Amino acid sequence: MCYIISGMENNITKHINPLRLDGLPEDMRRALKEAREKRGWSQRELGSRLGLTQAHISGIESGKIVPRYDTLLELVRILDRDLLMVPRALVPVVQSLIRDHLQPDQKDEGEERSLYADGDEDSTKEPRDEV
Repeated sequence: MCYIISGMENNITKHINPLRLDGLPEDMRRALKEAREKRGWSQRELGSRLGLTQAHISGIESGKIVPRYDTLLELVRILDRDLLMVPRALVPVVQSLIRDHLQPDQKDEGEERSLYADGDEDSTKEPRDEV
């Protein structure tokens, strides 16, 4: 249903962006599905936690349904995730940090690594006096 206020339709419509996503980006849909599966939840179980049907969750994961922002926010938060606004120039850096977090270096398994440390330095060594 469309409501038009007489005399204002030209002012309103010129500020409306006609662009609408056909679906969430594929990598986001895949991440949501993987997070759901990691928790061992079916689409039906996730939907019941959000007050949505299994078909609606399926539609979001397949890209057939674009959820409203509040629904998307609830969805990512129930999956222990969050949405962040990142400057576009920093997206590759953030993605790299996420990859490193998800796939820790095998030789340092179980150890925390400094984000800015040089890989060749050993933090347990005492500093040497240089002459």
